[in-house]
Amino acid sequence: MKYAKIPEITIHRLSLYARQLALLDMNNVKVISSVDIAEACGVNSAQIRKDLAYFGEFGVRGIGYYVRDLLFELRKILGLNQEWRLGLVGVGNLGAALLRHAVFLKRGYTFVKAFDQDPKKIGSQIGNLVIDPVGKMENEIEKAGIDIGVIATQSQMAQECTDILIRAGVNGVLNFAPIQLKTPPHVHIENVDFTLKLDALCYKLTAESKAPF
Repeated sequence: MKYAKIPEITIHRLSLYARQLALLDMNNVKVISSVDIAEACGVNSAQIRKDLAYFGEFGVRGIGYYVRDLLFELRKILGLNQEWRLGLVGVGNLGAALLRHAVFLKRGYTFVKAFDQDPKKIGSQIGNLVIDPVGKMENEIEKAGIDIGVIATQSQMAQECTDILIRAGVNGVLNFAPIQLKTPPHVHIENVDFTLKLDALCYKLTAESKAPF
């Protein structure tokens, strides 16, 4: 099996399945059917079976899926069975909120470094992290063993900071800046642009209001 050939939307759904299974496990649910998972995740049961088939055989015919076993396998597939060390660049309102977001830690993501260029922020502390200057990024990233860089800067700084992350050996970037970053092929990037999602939502609401009854 070559993970690179798996459709990206499938990976997105696997994350949804894992999240739902984690909730079920917390509530001591032992077994669940594909129909019940589908209902909870907003997909159909055939889609769940197709998504899981990319990675092997799961479940027991006539019984369903053992919740804890399937959760374990999905977490392994998604790489969530290990800790991921994150470095944040840009500690504005969004960046500070990300550092305080407890869900990251619960899901195995740990912010180990935070950087900013504002002298008023450098040296201040959020949680257990002291904010370092952007000028020290490259050395500090290498020493901290950061796996994923999180860009929460203004757009004009985003590319420069991404370049520094890549030079320091970071191959995964989560980008909140409203700009398309240029990265070499070996660097994986995910863009989180709230305005694009809002535009899509506004389109749907507008189209619906103009639709004939």
